[in-house]
Amino acid sequence: MAEFLEQYGLLLAEGTLETLYMTGAATFFAYVLGLPMGVLLTVTKPGAIAPAPRFNWVFGWAVNILRSIPFIILMFFMIPATRAIVGTSIGATAALVPLSVSAAPFVARMVEQSLEEVDKGVLEAAVCMGATRWQIITRVLLVESVPSLLRGLSICIITILGYTAITGSVGAGGLGNIAYRFGYQRYQTSVMYVVIVMIILLVCIIQTIFDAAARRTDKRNR
Repeated sequence: MAEFLEQYGLLLAEGTLETLYMTGAATFFAYVLGLPMGVLLTVTKPGAIAPAPRFNWVFGWAVNILRSIPFIILMFFMIPATRAIVGTSIGATAALVPLSVSAAPFVARMVEQSLEEVDKGVLEAAVCMGATRWQIITRVLLVESVPSLLRGLSICIITILGYTAITGSVGAGGLGNIAYRFGYQRYQTSVMYVVIVMIILLVCIIQTIFDAAARRTDKRNR
């Protein structure tokens, strides 16, 4: 064990940091894009606070089309755009572009689902009190759906974490790249197993943190 850590410890530490960097940054940008998309999908439905059925239908189809593209295909398809944005298609920073774009429509649907869970009576009360659409979105919909949004966030983070392993196989770095180079190309299965265990631990830690946060923010538990 000591020999293994001496040989691969620094490499695994660097890979973990790269994985966390890609996961965290991609999640942030995915929510920058996906959160407004999810709000639009919710408020433009028939009977919602800003009904626009035609727009909702077209926009919903656009989101579905983006969601249906397999990540590995989107990653290769976006290589020209990635080079134009960050100047290269290799490395952890370059991986943020396809990761964010791929996760954004997934985030949009997760946000839409969370907002749909808000009690209609609360929305009706806000409308009766003269709240504007912006106030209803920011002070009612988003605030009331925080526990569900946190659970959705944990799912999105774990999904993006899994995507980073795919980007690692094409030179993006991270734990996926280590597993590919050492576990697959060099047949060093011990490295592969350690990477798998580390990713499982990361997933468990993320899920535990966000489950606890969701329970603390849920009014039903007070």
